[in-house]
Amino acid sequence: MHPTAARFRERAREECEFDAQVEEFAEGTKTAADAADAVGCDVSQVVKSLVFDTDDGPVVVLTAGHHRVDEDALADALGVETVGFADAETVKGATGWSIGGVPPFPHDSAVPVYLDESLRDNDRVWAAAGTPEAMFPLSSADLERLTDPTPVRAFE
Repeated sequence: MHPTAARFRERAREECEFDAQVEEFAEGTKTAADAADAVGCDVSQVVKSLVFDTDDGPVVVLTAGHHRVDEDALADALGVETVGFADAETVKGATGWSIGGVPPFPHDSAVPVYLDESLRDNDRVWAAAGTPEAMFPLSSADLERLTDPTPVRAFE
């Protein structure tokens, strides 16, 4: 197992009391469609953990693989003027993970987490496990329990 995926699994166990069943895919899971193909699920079951920079600092948005975040709608929902994708340094600093492998939890800071409520429509979802090749399954209920997100409607 890649050391970063192993670190995710260990942190999930130690910090969140969650036993992540990490699977690695040599072909990669860089896009939601790639991830869905790799694990054999619908793209709506893929959790994208996206980090955005706002006037108030970084936030993590957990969205279903088939959705795109509408940055203007997200700014309105958060009550900020500007929202844009965070750069690699901000992503790593806020979450402890690199772009392409950001899991929904645990993060290095108390970065606010927002949820695309359509993820609740699935009993089981798949999320990144620290690298662009590693993913893990969990229930949508566990996703909410472990991330304590604020629901937001800002998706296309």
